[in-house]
Amino acid sequence: MPAGPSIVRLASTPSTMDALHALAEAGAEAGTAVVAEVQEAGRGSRGRSWSSPRGGLWLSVLARPRAAALEVLSLRAGLAVAEVLETLGAEGRIALKWPNDLMLDDRKCGGILCEARWQGATPAWVVIGLGLNVTNAVPPALAEMATRLASILPALTAEALVTPMVEALRRVDAAAGTLGDGERARFARRDWLRGRALAAPVPGTADGLAPDGALLVRGQDGTTTAVRSGTIALAGTSATADLRSCS
Repeated sequence: MPAGPSIVRLASTPSTMDALHALAEAGAEAGTAVVAEVQEAGRGSRGRSWSSPRGGLWLSVLARPRAAALEVLSLRAGLAVAEVLETLGAEGRIALKWPNDLMLDDRKCGGILCEARWQGATPAWVVIGLGLNVTNAVPPALAEMATRLASILPALTAEALVTPMVEALRRVDAAAGTLGDGERARFARRDWLRGRALAAPVPGTADGLAPDGALLVRGQDGTTTAVRSGTIALAGTSATADLRSCS
């Protein structure tokens, strides 16, 4: 029986995303994954640095869809990750912050990053990246806004998460179109922004997702705006986040 796609394990690498892009360019099959104990130059959305020390889960999974619905891919991947964590004891504690953050008790514990490489208008491949704080120390400067899974699951290790997370991300359909009603309902049960007042990119109240993955914001006049880009800021705070799920 064929062994199936490989999981490449590295002690250290600048970025699992970059390592997997290189493997994809060399012909790696869909489902190939790269996991590293340490990332020396991990990144989040818009190229922001992501602290990736030993003890966290730093992995990327390769997809080769004939078409790619990148606008909703990070949402589907986030749902897959959250549901795995819930089966391991985090039921009711993991929330999803549109478009690509995983939240634990109102602090960020992880994130999704999706990157495509194109041949004209067709995707050559897509890399789905996952970073999760598990037992690794959170930098003191981020302690008010970030946390780790060990705070509620002290026996959980990054190594124990590799197989279930890789399998879950392999099952995510990178070519699937708009979000179905069931998917939107699953997201709504974990929607960290829903009901929160926003100052930007448009003022109003976060009100769920559109089928195409856009964030719906309800204004004081009752009208609804679909937000697909910009910078999000909660009303009454200085915290902001760029809105971009895939590139």
